[in-house]
Amino acid sequence: MKRQSVRREDRAGPVAARVGVHNGTRLPGKMERTLRHADLTAVAGVRAELRQLLRQWGGAGDSDIAELLVSELVTNALVHTNGGAVVTATVTDRLRVEVRDFAGRRPRLRPPTTDGTSGRGLMLVHSLADAWGVRAHAVGKCVWFELGGPT
Repeated sequence: MKRQSVRREDRAGPVAARVGVHNGTRLPGKMERTLRHADLTAVAGVRAELRQLLRQWGGAGDSDIAELLVSELVTNALVHTNGGAVVTATVTDRLRVEVRDFAGRRPRLRPPTTDGTSGRGLMLVHSLADAWGVRAHAVGKCVWFELGGPT
């Protein structure tokens, strides 16, 4: 059976959404986007691309939570670091979203303050994701979450 795929380019950077079947096995869907430092307008685009990926894959039921969580992680990476970010989403039997930035400082899970606007993002990720974590890279780190499938 021939591999089926969909590839889309947009002005903000390359995005690959590949879904299909190969030898009777469903291939993972994938989205990747590189974001410039402090480009908060990109957050809405990432949400829309994730929504499209989930719709193509048939997992649109998790879309609202996934969009909220990716918004929080992308915003954190763009506001609290200086080098932009790379967002990757992979759909198999579950959704895994990774937001890699180029700053070594690890985010801290802390309770939000009543008078501030910070501290809520990671609490949402912690509360709503089936799994999440932080992985160090040679340059920077990757903050990730997973939804769906076995926990």
